[in-house]
Amino acid sequence: MRGLLFTAAATGPPMLRLELTGITKQYPAVRACDGVGLRVKPGEIHAVLGENGAGKSTLVKIIYGAVQPDAGRMRWNGQPVSVRSPAQARELGISMVYQHFSLFETLTVAENVWLGLDKRITLPEVVGRIGEVTHAYGLDVDAQRPVHTLSVGERQRVEIVRALMTNPQLLILDEPTSVLTPQAVDKLFVTLRELAARGCSILYISHKLDEIRALCHHCTVLRAGKVTGEVDPTQETNASLSRLMIGADPPKLQRRATQVGATVLSVRHLALTRLDQFGADLVDISFDVHAGEIVGVAGVSGNGQRELMAALSGEDPRAAPGSILMGSHDISRARPHRRRKLGLNFVPEERLGRGAVPTFTLAQNTLLTRTEAVSRSGWVATGRVQRLAEEVMARFNVRAGGTRAAARSLSGGNLQKFIVGREISATPKLLIVSQPTWGVDVGAAAQIRGELLKLRDGGCALLVVSEELDELFEISDRLLVIAKGRLSPSVPTAEARIEQIGQWMSGLWHDEAGARQPVGVG
Repeated sequence: MRGLLFTAAATGPPMLRLELTGITKQYPAVRACDGVGLRVKPGEIHAVLGENGAGKSTLVKIIYGAVQPDAGRMRWNGQPVSVRSPAQARELGISMVYQHFSLFETLTVAENVWLGLDKRITLPEVVGRIGEVTHAYGLDVDAQRPVHTLSVGERQRVEIVRALMTNPQLLILDEPTSVLTPQAVDKLFVTLRELAARGCSILYISHKLDEIRALCHHCTVLRAGKVTGEVDPTQETNASLSRLMIGADPPKLQRRATQVGATVLSVRHLALTRLDQFGADLVDISFDVHAGEIVGVAGVSGNGQRELMAALSGEDPRAAPGSILMGSHDISRARPHRRRKLGLNFVPEERLGRGAVPTFTLAQNTLLTRTEAVSRSGWVATGRVQRLAEEVMARFNVRAGGTRAAARSLSGGNLQKFIVGREISATPKLLIVSQPTWGVDVGAAAQIRGELLKLRDGGCALLVVSEELDELFEISDRLLVIAKGRLSPSVPTAEARIEQIGQWMSGLWHDEAGARQPVGVG
């Protein structure tokens, strides 16, 4: 692992690794950064905290050379620099893991990593080094797999491995744990602490306050593009950090007992072979979801979540007749359009490209799943489309340059709020959501979870797939675990333990007598 070691910082007064002064960036509808200053020392894990749209991603893209500032200065290792491109940033020793992945889907993991490295290194050597990195840091990645076969969590690991392969002096991580399991997060933190101990500086963007308090040495807080405070996060509470970030405590979730109603979704002995060699076969999946309840599905990324979501949403219509019922309707082989007409709405885990078309405006993206503004003859009432988009933006506090803003121009958290809001405001009979609060700040996460609970209280049936165990425990009435394409028995959330669910995530579930528990109907 010689190539992964960092030279320890020189003795003497601590030199600043990075210093920003007066960084400003104006977009047509918003000033993303307004005179921002930032100072990062060698070996420091430095958090940048702020609500969605506060300017965090714009700031780190400026550091990485992907965005050019309108004003301000940057010093790198004490010397003034102007970073004009990510390639120049990498030459300086700056690497970045984006919140939205920047991988070529038709290439393998190794080929994607190779693109950012010195071409004097051969592809077979890259494959070998990927093996070393993944083994050393517990980031399970197959170098030969095509990226399009990877789950979101697996793609996140590829981005982190690619960044580590460049031996950075400054590693920028934008929401790196948003789709990682708790075990993978623990391993990542070990890696980051080791890198920092060797002199690597880390800029860490996350909305998970527990993570920031546990990992980071210093924290700069942004609000509306301005620095509003600098604190030692180890001396703060989640509540105090939340107040610094959003100016108030996050709203408390209001849970109340509801009367569970009729079965809305019934899955019986669903079995599907994988569509590619790197997917997961679904094996005898059976469960129910009733009106007025939230059923949570936990699991390590890549264990069949993607295949299950495709079967339920209609993206994969190969299910055997009678294996997926919505009420009395057999939807096993129904297309997504028919499922939506029956009241099934769906939020995929991938925002750009699946949940929204990047180049479409927000108004245009409402038409992907909302047809209220489309007449039977196919005419679109553009004014009503605009109003629909405006209602979603207002209700879910989506910060963007109006309904004509392109989806790709939004921060990840704001786009997530828009997509989730678009489906929730349709008042569905059945809502299936994958990773509902991926990349959103604590206030927005609380709001989204609150809206899911309101739907439940109104009689909607909800199936929520999430790798955030805390989230599932907070909102679910029952829990299931998917592992190796099989589904565990359901357990009432009030009776479940995190340790138990963690064990089930490895595929081990037993009855009280200790015998293997067959997959049952929830």
